[in-house]
Amino acid sequence: MSNEINKYRQDAQFSTIQRPADDEIDLRELFSVIWQGKWLIIAITAVFAIGSVALALYLPNIYKSEALLAPAAEEQTGGLGALASQFGGLASLAGVNLRGKAAGTDKTQLAIEVLKSRKFASDFIQKHNILPDLMAAKKWDRDADIIIYDEEDYIASTHTWVRDVKLPFKPEPSMQEAYKVFSKLFFVNSDKETGMVTISVEHLSPTVAQQWVTWLIEDINKVMKDRDVAEANRSSEFLNKQISLTNVADIKSILYKLVEEQAKTIMFAEVRDEYVFKTIDPALVAENKDKPKRALIFLLGTMLGSLFSIFIVFFRYFTEK
Repeated sequence: MSNEINKYRQDAQFSTIQRPADDEIDLRELFSVIWQGKWLIIAITAVFAIGSVALALYLPNIYKSEALLAPAAEEQTGGLGALASQFGGLASLAGVNLRGKAAGTDKTQLAIEVLKSRKFASDFIQKHNILPDLMAAKKWDRDADIIIYDEEDYIASTHTWVRDVKLPFKPEPSMQEAYKVFSKLFFVNSDKETGMVTISVEHLSPTVAQQWVTWLIEDINKVMKDRDVAEANRSSEFLNKQISLTNVADIKSILYKLVEEQAKTIMFAEVRDEYVFKTIDPALVAENKDKPKRALIFLLGTMLGSLFSIFIVFFRYFTEK
């Protein structure tokens, strides 16, 4: 029994001693396999490198234009807030919820969500007639500062769409198709700490990108202004009807103050073009491209080719073995 135990210990010690040697042999074997397949590795890596260069050169330059905005609508709720604290109880008798109106939804956040909406994007595309620049742009002529369109999709001289598509799609892209493309080129971000909002657009043409950002800011301010003015007018009509129907002096006083607040809202909207967003840093025509990162594409393609070729070499070796 003791002889068996001693033999087991000797075998374990021998195995422990031999492990480094076995590991070293395996490592040498791996390097040997890589060295034997070096020409295959070099060939595949070269193919990937050339392919990545071709891809990087094929991709068109994309330019980015952005504007920095600040919220401009906080002061509008001050009057209603004070009115709510002063006459909130009496206003409830008239069926008017001042506190809900004073608190309301943050206009800045609401404007951002409107900017991202399908309806706003569709109206924007149709209003400024940018569907060809969005859906058929092929490249940008720097010297002439014009967009060259893909003639398989759009004939610029006759303003005709000639896309070859299957139903339910038509030659002229629908607003749903346009929105999907537009949402990939248009970005809006809000800084939670400062409240600042950044609107940016990416396009083949830096001039188009800058123009779209400018139009987006103008349109969202106008849309939000029109919404508030229309709501204030409807509220004023309703309040004036209520005034004519009540004989309670205190309620009439509250209703008159509400009408006054609606008039202030309308006046505020009419005298300010930058209704929701004030432009801090306007959009500029970019001089340098934003993407593609051609050097990064080349490095990633070469690394991918190296890893793929080494995998093939090892796979062949262990399959044959």
